[in-house]
Amino acid sequence: MPKIKIIVVGNTKSSFLKTGESLYLKRLKHYTPVEWIEVRPEKVTKGILIERILTLEGSSIEKKFHSRDHIVVLDVSGKEYSSEALSKRIERLSLKGQALCFVIGGPLGISKEILHRAHETLSLSKLTLTHEMSRVLLLEQLYRAFTIIRGEKYHK
Repeated sequence: MPKIKIIVVGNTKSSFLKTGESLYLKRLKHYTPVEWIEVRPEKVTKGILIERILTLEGSSIEKKFHSRDHIVVLDVSGKEYSSEALSKRIERLSLKGQALCFVIGGPLGISKEILHRAHETLSLSKLTLTHEMSRVLLLEQLYRAFTIIRGEKYHK
């Protein structure tokens, strides 16, 4: 199975979401190596354009990419998958031998540069989700995908 790398902007502040992240990271590591990378968010200060902040965060994210990464950025404009279809997509990508690198922006979103650099974009929902909530949902769906691939009964 492919190595999974998840790059997020900032750390999770909500304790119940931290608990969820820890739970699914632990579960997911039974199936594949997982690297969780937090990049420092830029301070939002009066007079600085949001685009500038996103570009600076994007530069920090880009430093974490490797040439063999298949970059998947989470964005509301991305492709939506069913759990079964996501598991098949992960299975197909694993045959290429690339690490799967998922990127979740911060509260302001993600830079245009990172969106253009991505091999694909993924949407977890048409609903607006917080960046912290998106982390837990992504981890759970990755865990679910691996249980589907292995034919385990978690997914019903």
